[in-house]
Amino acid sequence: MNAHLVWDWNGTLFHDIDAVVEATNASFGEIGLPPITLQRYREMYCVPVPRFYERLIGRLPTDEEWQVMDASFHRHYWTLAESCGLADGAAELLAARAAAGATQSLCSLAPHDRLLPIVASHGISGHFQRVDGRTDSSTAGKAAQMARHVQALGIADPRSVVVIGDALDDALAAAHVGAHAVLYTGGSHSRAALEAAGVPVVDSLAEAVHQAERISG
Repeated sequence: MNAHLVWDWNGTLFHDIDAVVEATNASFGEIGLPPITLQRYREMYCVPVPRFYERLIGRLPTDEEWQVMDASFHRHYWTLAESCGLADGAAELLAARAAAGATQSLCSLAPHDRLLPIVASHGISGHFQRVDGRTDSSTAGKAAQMARHVQALGIADPRSVVVIGDALDDALAAAHVGAHAVLYTGGSHSRAALEAAGVPVVDSLAEAVHQAERISG
């Protein structure tokens, strides 16, 4: 277990994709847009999020529309998230790695002040060396935050790091810091979309950990 794993939260350790789609549809309804299916969400999702909306509706939202949609999404999402659970096997995988002395951390674009309590509520905080959420209002991807995260961990060789996430942006963030990535199909993207990243794509977190150890060894 030589790899340091940097886990993503939403759509990876936290199985919240149904809540995300429901909150997205609620935000669409605010400006008169029709709802989308999970399949279409996974086919079209990208960051930054305004670009995702552009792909769906054929244009970038206006500043006013974006503010309405963003506020609506978060209002609905955080209510729905209270009934979401961890992905299958996540708690056991984290505990087993921690017990074996392997290192892991969590880097998420969820707001930091929201992330800490929800992670703690699932009893897994102690398995991570560090938990970092977003601390600004940027809609950009995770690359800069990943760089800060890895630097704060004090990891000398980023090639020992494997990022496990559910989005193409996780692979981009890994590449930005010189780390590896494994992408998981249980979240925001279809398998076909994830395979475009050119990194291992898996259907379970157990397989993600197996691949992480293989590629970092």
